[in-house]
Amino acid sequence: MPGRDLRAPSARRVLISEVWAENGRYIDPLAEVAGRDEIDTVITAAQAQFPGMRFRLASAVDAHHEQARFTWELGPDGAEAPVVGFDVAQRDGDGRLALVLGFLDKVPSP
Repeated sequence: MPGRDLRAPSARRVLISEVWAENGRYIDPLAEVAGRDEIDTVITAAQAQFPGMRFRLASAVDAHHEQARFTWELGPDGAEAPVVGFDVAQRDGDGRLALVLGFLDKVPSP
């Protein structure tokens, strides 16, 4: 979201409350969480694990009904992304995220 520092906990919490359903679920190969508090914890951990990197959209969003799919990248600005993934998102009746299923297509070698 332009103009918002989403690394600031208060701004991140406001955005999570606006975008995620109260009992929204996020599932990927590394995490399975439910509720805004747990989603915030996963985001905080990702920001700590990948300092200086940003998520960016790497494909068009393909959407119909209450679901969407898209490819994303995680990397430093202006450089190739070391992490690439694919998410499928489902909205609830109020338009908030109810479920996000994440897949990792490219990850750095340990």
